[in-house]
Formats: sequence, C-alpha cells, structure tokens
Amino acid sequence: MRDTQLITLRPPIPTIIDKNAVNPAELFQNRTLRPILKLQNDLLDAIFKNYIIKRKGVFHKLGQPKRVEYIENSIRKDLKFKNLLVGVITGHFTLEEWARFIADERELTKRTTNLLVQRLTSQVEVFSL
Repeated sequence: MRDTQLITLRPPIPTIIDKNAVNPAELFQNRTLRPILKLQNDLLDAIFKNYIIKRKGVFHKLGQPKRVEYIENSIRKDLKFKNLLVGVITGHFTLEEWARFIADERELTKRTTNLLVQRLTSQVEVFSL
C-alpha cells in the first residue's frame, strides 16, 4: 500500500522516453529519481535557502557564475549536506527501489547528486531573492 501511494504522488514527466535509456541505471534515473526530484523541488529549494542562511549569506555576495559554482560545490563537497539531500530523495523510494538503489549505490548516488546539482543550479534565481 505504501509503495502504491508513493508512486501515485510522483508527477509525470512526459519528456522522458524509457526506450531511450541505455542501461538500468539510466532507466532508474528516469523512472524514479527525476519524478521524486520534481515532487520534492520546493523542499529542496527550502533546504538550500536554509543552507545559505546558515553560512552567513556568502552566496548573496557572489555574482551569477560564482553562485552556480557555490551550489555545485555545496552539494558535491559538503558531505553532510549532500547526504541530507540524497536522504530527501531516498525517503520516497519504494522497498523495491531501495533494493535497486543499494545494489548500485555508487552509480545511483552519483546520478542523484548530478540531478540535484542540475535542478538547483537551474533555479539559481530563486535563491537570489
């Protein structure tokens, strides 16, 4: 029941075409990770805004290119922060998805991290307010 409810919550992403996936990790990324990131977008934004505040607002003193770099470095190099964001995503996995994630954890964590960087840097203007 829980698994069905979790999957039902996820927004569809019509631009994703499963047949274009070249390997199981990419298929997992398209079917699971992308919809969860889209679902959790507002929470991810709020978490990053809080991250900026906790670091004394240094982000707001940077120019646009440096802000993108700041976001990327925050996610890739601050392991505590990265693990928090990945946890926000994995907390929406079904049991089957969790088993799949753990089976290829390194690759799927890398894909999750890349998607997080992509999503937050594409919305850099949201954090500039």
